[in-house]
Order: sequence, then C-alpha cells, then structure tokens
Amino acid sequence: MYLSYLNNIMMDHDRLERLASIAQSSLLPLVKGALYNTIPLTIITFFIGLLLAILTALARISGIKLLHGMARVYVSAIRGTPLLVQLFIIFYGLPNLGVTIDPFPAAVIGFSLNVGAYASEIIRAAILSIPKGQWEAAYSIGMSYGQVLRRVIFPQAARVSIPPLSNTFVSLVKDTSLASLILVTEMFRKAQEIASTNYEFLLVYTEAGLIYWVICFGLSIIQDRIERRLNRYIAR
Repeated sequence: MYLSYLNNIMMDHDRLERLASIAQSSLLPLVKGALYNTIPLTIITFFIGLLLAILTALARISGIKLLHGMARVYVSAIRGTPLLVQLFIIFYGLPNLGVTIDPFPAAVIGFSLNVGAYASEIIRAAILSIPKGQWEAAYSIGMSYGQVLRRVIFPQAARVSIPPLSNTFVSLVKDTSLASLILVTEMFRKAQEIASTNYEFLLVYTEAGLIYWVICFGLSIIQDRIERRLNRYIAR
C-alpha cells in the first residue's frame, strides 16, 4: 500500500510537471495569436462596422423610404440570425456562387456587418436623443444638414453612445473566437491546434480563456476612464 501511495505521488508530480511545461510552451503561441490576429481583427472590424453603423443610422432617420427600408431590412436580417451562420454563409456558402474569400477577409466582412447592425441602433438612439430644437437652431443660422451633424449632433451623440459602443467592442473581442471555425488563425484557433497535439484541452482552453479575460479586463479599465472623463466634461 505504501509503495502504491508513493507511486501515485510520483505520477501526480510527473503530470503536474507535464502540465506546467505545456502551459509554458503554449503561452507564447497563444499571445502571438492574440496580438497578430485577434486584436487586429477586432480593431479593423470595429471601425469598419462603426462606419457602416453611422451610415445605417443616418439612413434610418433620413425619412427617405428606400434608404429607410434597406437599412431596416439589413438590421433585421443581421440581428435575427446567428453570427456563426453569417460567417459560414460568407466563407463556405459564397463559393457556391463563384465568390471565394480568404479566411481573414471573410471574418472582417462577417464581423463588420454584425457590428454595423447592432451599433447602428445605438447610434440611432443617441442621435434621436438630441432635442429637435438644436436641429432647428442650427438650421436657423444657415447650417447645412452635414454641418449640423458634424458640429452639433455627432459631438453630443458621441457622449451618449460611447459607453454602449465600448461594451460592443469588448464583446467583439470574445466573438472573434468564432473566426476559428472559418480557419482564421486567431488565438482560439491556436488553442485548438495546441490542444489537438497534447490532448490537454482543459488546460489549453483555460489558458486561452484567461488571456481573453486579461484583454477584456484591460479594455474595461480603459472604458471606465473614458466614461469618467466624459461625465466630468458633461458636468462642466
């Protein structure tokens, strides 16, 4: 019994050493996957999606039936279907129509369309929160529609929309893990490749989850600071 107990201790010690070695060796590839693919994918798709969101929001409030209808259908279609389905249609479905897109651009298109739809509702609500009297006052001093938006409406709408848009950005960091399913070698894809060679799925996926958490935690701190500065600016 004593020998069996010692044998178990040695086995546990060897396993702990093996797990520590795997965690150490997989850390750098996971961090590289985050730095070279996850974070760039997040930043690129967020800013493209933000531009698309602004155009969509303006189309929704334009009063032009065709633009309003197209924007509404786009928002409804994107919000009413899973993001994973959208990515699969773009990457695996479009080749049936003769349109083949590489993994990273396909992910950019899919995530940008998704961000654009959701963020457009945030921006639209922020614009509509500005009193109509400010539009009328700006028009009364000779401003054009574009000048009113740039000088009066957008600066005020930005203060309202930045907190929820920041939450969208943080959520996007986590959503990029779905890009692994269309062969983008972002961090979670790296985790899958590493785990498939050593079969320590729990360890490697937990390690990837901790890196996601660190990134999102850092972004949350930045978000809090931005919101505090905005609140102090508004209080003035």
